[in-house]
Amino acid sequence: MTHRFDPTSLREYDIRGIVGQTLGPDDARAIGKGFATLLRRAGGHRVAVGRDGRLSSPELEAALVEGLTACGVDVVKTGMGPTPMLYYAEATLEVDGGIQITGSHNPGNYNGFKMVFQHRPFFGEDIQTIGTMAAEGDWDIAGEAGQVTEADILDDYVGRLMAGYAGGAYRIGWDAGNGAAGPVIEKLVKLLPGEHHTLFTDVDGNFPNHHPDPTEEKNLADLQRLVAEKNLDFGLAFDGDGDRIGAIDGQGRVIWGDQLLSILAEPVLREEPGATIIADVKASQMLYDRIAELGGNPVMWKTGHSLIKTKMKETHAPLAGEMSGHIFFAHDYYGFDDAQYAAVRLIRAVHMIGKSLTEIREAMPELINTPEMRFQVDESRKFAIVEEVLDRLEADGAEVNRTDGARVNTPDGWWLLRASNTQDVLVARAESHSQEGLDRLVAQIDDQLAKSGVQRGPQAGH
Repeated sequence: MTHRFDPTSLREYDIRGIVGQTLGPDDARAIGKGFATLLRRAGGHRVAVGRDGRLSSPELEAALVEGLTACGVDVVKTGMGPTPMLYYAEATLEVDGGIQITGSHNPGNYNGFKMVFQHRPFFGEDIQTIGTMAAEGDWDIAGEAGQVTEADILDDYVGRLMAGYAGGAYRIGWDAGNGAAGPVIEKLVKLLPGEHHTLFTDVDGNFPNHHPDPTEEKNLADLQRLVAEKNLDFGLAFDGDGDRIGAIDGQGRVIWGDQLLSILAEPVLREEPGATIIADVKASQMLYDRIAELGGNPVMWKTGHSLIKTKMKETHAPLAGEMSGHIFFAHDYYGFDDAQYAAVRLIRAVHMIGKSLTEIREAMPELINTPEMRFQVDESRKFAIVEEVLDRLEADGAEVNRTDGARVNTPDGWWLLRASNTQDVLVARAESHSQEGLDRLVAQIDDQLAKSGVQRGPQAGH
């Protein structure tokens, strides 16, 4: 028996596709067999399996478990919950790996798989290996099938989120976006001091209220309305599988991922002076300057949750974050991206800083930046174009950081051009102290793209 995946489904950080078109139960079964075979060969034998609230998740879960057990691996089903709850299960139960069935922040007709293998991220080459094994039928089918048990860890997980809580009592709005974090948020707010108002905590894979992606401001409109109507201190929002956080202050202004990290870094650096804090290449210069000002060691790294987690282990960083709202705490926690835990730590950070979130936001330097600009390009050209741009810039003597694409510093500010790891697009962003400066930076991006034959087309937002 062999299996062929749709090539678009095997991504850099996970496996993802449109259910019924590029992803289905046969793929889930093959993933289970491949993962189980690799785990058995590495000496492991038990896997935790969780799922989000999408309509297709139970069917994919059943097929995945079938594949895992067929190759002799025991499965502990943790049920429906956010991705970090599955990561928590993988870190604390006696298992050798974990798989979450989730479409993350994608539309409801998508689904996918995020994987952890013996306490490390399973991505890149690992995912391609699953594809190769399936094509070759390289699976070790066991004589005796693995056993399936269930573990109800929701209360343990919520208890862990609250462990050692030392924050103040605030009036907070919470928007779970009908995603998998809803039940966790409902339990969490009952334990937190203060006054809490929740939105859309019922899990609904149709996402009837708004798309569960807090990095797009339009998806925060309901939360902004709630905070304004009830005059709340601030608002928190979560993506479809609870691994990305969004936030607004008391005036409804968005606090972006890099701004959140600058707030969360302050208490961490008080407790661990001089520690390394990692952010991705899309983050504001303001963040790197702030970490240095607080006595920390700012490190710019590649975008992608698996890449950041790997870099954290290498540098022993207690905290890391991405512009996209993935926040990773290894300080008093396990090092994975957990929006529910980040929410608790944000409340604690505001309390420790001793100012309101609105005042903290007010004190941040006012910078003007573009939303994330996306340029459709041929998949085979995307990395080559970035190389061409880098070569031209360096020939001109520009100040360039090559960590992940091209990040260029100029007196006006900075701009970034990188190839997406998951789509056939180039992603660009720019930031300046003035509109005129920003216009000049964007003109430089356009000029470089034009020299490589790319014209500015329609763009997606932040």
